[in-house]
Amino acid sequence: MNKVLILSDSTCDLSQELLEKYDIKIVPLYINLGENIYQDLVELTTEKMYDLIAQNVGFPKSSATTPNDFEEVFRKYIDEGYDILYTGISSTLSCTLQNAYIAKSNFADDRIYLVDSKNLSTGIGLLVLKAAKLREQGLSAKEIAAELENIVPRVRSQFVIEKLDYLYKGGRCSGMTYFIGNAIKIKLYIKVIDGKMEVAKKVIGSVKKGLNFMMDEFVEQFDNLDKEFVFITDSMADESKKYIKDKLQDKFVEFENVCETGAGCVISSHCGAGCIGILYIVK
Repeated sequence: MNKVLILSDSTCDLSQELLEKYDIKIVPLYINLGENIYQDLVELTTEKMYDLIAQNVGFPKSSATTPNDFEEVFRKYIDEGYDILYTGISSTLSCTLQNAYIAKSNFADDRIYLVDSKNLSTGIGLLVLKAAKLREQGLSAKEIAAELENIVPRVRSQFVIEKLDYLYKGGRCSGMTYFIGNAIKIKLYIKVIDGKMEVAKKVIGSVKKGLNFMMDEFVEQFDNLDKEFVFITDSMADESKKYIKDKLQDKFVEFENVCETGAGCVISSHCGAGCIGILYIVK
C-alpha cells in the first residue's frame, strides 16, 4: 500500500501547529484586494487584510485554487509515491473541488480521492484531522475517503456574525436587511446546512445574546457529541472567544482536543471581524 498524503485547502482554517502535528498539506485559495491578488495565508494574513481594507484599498473577493495549482501538487506527491486524499471547501461555495477533479483527470483513478466536505472553515478541519487519525490506523486513501463520506453529514458548523458589513458588501445580504439589521443591532446565527451558509436565527441585541444561543445549542447536544475534537474558530474576536471559553470550560474538559484557530482570509472576507463559531461532530 502506498503512503497517504492528506491534502486540504486554506479554508480549513487549521493552525500551522496542527498542520505540522498531523502532517497535513495545504493548497491556498486566492484573495483579490485592490490591484493585487494574494495567496490566502501564504502572501496575506487575516490581520493584514483588515489593515488594507481600513486603508480603503478596496473590498476583498476570493477565488478558487486553480486546476494547475492542484495538478502541480498532485504530481509532486504522486511522484514521491503517495496516494492522495483531498477534502476542502464545499462544492456549493466554491469551484475549488471542481478544479481538483479537473486536475485529477490527468492521473490514474486509484491515486487520488476527493471528498466534498459540504462545509467550510474548521468544519473542513474536523474532517481533515479525522483523516489524519485514520491514516495513523493504517487505512488507505480509498478507505479514508469512504470513512469521511460517512462523517460529512455529522459535522456541525455554526457561527455568530457580529456585523453585517461583509455579508452586505459580498452580496450575501440585501441592502434592506443591512439597513434594518444595523438599526436594531441584529446578530446573525449562521449554520452550514447541505454545504451552504444559512441564517438559523436573527438575534437582536448584544453579541453575547447570539453567543448564548449558540452555546445553548452546544450544551443541548453535548451527550451526543464526538468528544475527540471541538473547535473555537474566530476572526479577530478575542472577547467573544474568552466569553465562550469561560462559559463552557466545564464542558470542554471532556474533549480530548479543544482547538482554537483563527479564520483565514477567505472565510474572514465573507464573515468579517468579530465572527466566531463552535464546530464539532455528532455521533
